[in-house]
Amino acid sequence: MNTAAVRSQVSRMAFVSLLALWTAPPVSAQVTLTQAPDRITVDINGQPFTVFYIGGPNLNRPYVHPLRTASGKVVDRSFPAGQLPGETTDHPHHAGLFYGHGDVNGYNYWAIQNVPIPPSAADPKMGRIVLDRVLSVKSGRTSGTVDAIFNWLKPDGKPLLIEARTMTFGARPELRIIDVDLELTAVERVVFGDTKEGTFAMRMATALEEPPVKPPAEANAPARTGTLINAAGAQREANVWGKRSPWVDYAGVLDGEHVGVVMMDHPDNPRHPTYWHSRGYGLHAINPFGLHDFLNDKTQDGSLTLAPGERVRFRYRVVMHGAASRDTLEELYKEFARTKHARQ
Repeated sequence: MNTAAVRSQVSRMAFVSLLALWTAPPVSAQVTLTQAPDRITVDINGQPFTVFYIGGPNLNRPYVHPLRTASGKVVDRSFPAGQLPGETTDHPHHAGLFYGHGDVNGYNYWAIQNVPIPPSAADPKMGRIVLDRVLSVKSGRTSGTVDAIFNWLKPDGKPLLIEARTMTFGARPELRIIDVDLELTAVERVVFGDTKEGTFAMRMATALEEPPVKPPAEANAPARTGTLINAAGAQREANVWGKRSPWVDYAGVLDGEHVGVVMMDHPDNPRHPTYWHSRGYGLHAINPFGLHDFLNDKTQDGSLTLAPGERVRFRYRVVMHGAASRDTLEELYKEFARTKHARQ
């Protein structure tokens, strides 16, 4: 066998070995979920992974924060924003990993902030997503799950949608995984309007934003190191935002370590492959509704209508990883695409 052939074979073997490391289940991982009145804490092998915030007097929408890699790096922006030196503070509603939309029957479930809002400052168009009840919390050897019901409330406090949500938190040697399974049932006729302001989203740590054209305005701002890349290999916001793709990765260097977050759209979801509202300034978001803006064509209609009692289901996977190749990300996506889970 010539030298080039040997090198090719070694490269293939190395890739197969790396892929096995990324996709193989851990030997002795333990995912422990601990419930409190306002939150569910997730630990993996005795170390903190994240917290699912579900209630409390100032919680106007549930969210998950912080998001840690297997090595413990926090890859999303702090909440409230600005706790870290030089961190951005724009778009304060980008809190943790969350789900919401900017136009549901004319009400805004996207720009929600989890802060006290005096009645005099209340927005008459702003909705809230609040806990109805937790159905179950289960720990496990390789994953843990939360089943809960949330109500999408109109400003008058009456429910518009009933959301049944299953959150699954998983662990592998080099990965941390969150699966989100949402089933939304309309209480009355519901229209998810065509707007880019949505929908399943998180805000990346400031150091993982894409390098801006102009220097950042924040004092002591960290160097931006991130890059967006989609399943077709297109890179940066200009080639990812508003495009369709089954997955998009946002990756860079954080404290000297290569890290990233790949978000995935399940093939059973409506309008798969979804459109993306991911931005160079750190927003990482899936939005199947925003065709007006994404296609720059006001004749398009990306809205979705549910009759009273009608349901729609969306499933997403979020994977926190280290230095992962596009081939590895594609294999991880194919694994997610093969999963089939029926709702009760």
